[in-house]
Amino acid sequence: MILFFLVSGLFLGWSLGANDASNIFGSAVGSRMISFKTAAIIASVFVILGAVVQGAGATETLGRLGSVNAIGGSFAVALAAGLTVYIMTRFAIPVSTTQAIVGAIIGWNLFTGNPTDLNALTQIVSTWVSGPILGAIFAILLYIMLRKLKRKLAIHLFRFESFIRTGLIIAGAFGAYSLGANNIANVMGVFIPSFSLQELKIGIITLSSSQQLFLMGGMAIAAGILTYSNRVMEKVGSSIVELSPEAALVVVVSQALVLFMFSSKGLSEALSAAGIPPIPMVPVSSTQVVIGSIIGIGLYKGVRNINFKVLGEIAAGWIFTPLLAGITTFFSLFFIKNIFIIDVGSKYENGFPMVGTSPAVSADDSLGSILQYFILAVLIAGIVGIVIYYMLEFKKSKELKKSDEKFWKRLK
Repeated sequence: MILFFLVSGLFLGWSLGANDASNIFGSAVGSRMISFKTAAIIASVFVILGAVVQGAGATETLGRLGSVNAIGGSFAVALAAGLTVYIMTRFAIPVSTTQAIVGAIIGWNLFTGNPTDLNALTQIVSTWVSGPILGAIFAILLYIMLRKLKRKLAIHLFRFESFIRTGLIIAGAFGAYSLGANNIANVMGVFIPSFSLQELKIGIITLSSSQQLFLMGGMAIAAGILTYSNRVMEKVGSSIVELSPEAALVVVVSQALVLFMFSSKGLSEALSAAGIPPIPMVPVSSTQVVIGSIIGIGLYKGVRNINFKVLGEIAAGWIFTPLLAGITTFFSLFFIKNIFIIDVGSKYENGFPMVGTSPAVSADDSLGSILQYFILAVLIAGIVGIVIYYMLEFKKSKELKKSDEKFWKRLK
């Protein structure tokens, strides 16, 4: 039964990967600098690393917004958010998973009678405005710097494109890491108060219960990237503004920098130690940041380059997403509680659960072992699969090179 409840979180992770992968490599794929397969594999690997290594920061703020204290409630919240993102993905509209999960948590708060933490909500919602603005500012500054560097160095066109392609791969890996670190809170954050696992030891590495949840969520995101992200990736990459290769690189770097800023505890603590107001650890909408970056470049080039029709469709999706997620959550909770008689959570008092609140569900030894062996099996299979893929691609490229050499020899 516990595994069934976790499925909704994994579905949300899959939906995030299918939609938000466009924010990492959409501009690179749309500008035809990187193939979809290469982009999907790199994004999948680094999004898992970011989720496990640095995923805890943004989760804390999301937990203050509404700490879902029963696994039935966590299931409904994640399912509603996942369905909302999936519906938008079907229409190839890049939406914010952050907005979906925030709307879903507020729906849970309304159903259980819990107040919504307005400070946490303000922190999160403010990034829906500051994120795109920061993305646009970074994009314009980086674009100007890159163009000046290009003119100063006078690099040959073909060599410059090779540098850009390499830069896109490195920046995309950093962007995927930042996406996993910042947005894993949206996928598995609602399960942390109501679900726990025993520690998992892999050699010298020890994963806590929350890190194991983040790992499973990261795998689900990777699955979404590999199986269903192509349509949205191409829409973000080419439909709003036609992007040159250097503009594509700038968009990826801008997005990665903004997401990293809002998920790095080290950076926040360093700013605080220097007497500067710390950056809040909140899940940021990577979709909004990327689109802000693309618009920034469009404004720099001239407003005529912006496709306002596509932009309007995306903006409508952003408004509709939290509303749909909140309404879906409310009715899902009513259905689960009254039809299936499953506890979906109870009212808190002064920040603590009232009597009768469900404690965190702990997986028993056998179930915990099954989950842990499943995690190990998927990790090993993924690593082996990636190695085999690149070995085959390397072999194919060598064969193509040999055939080209034979062709030119015959011509001579």
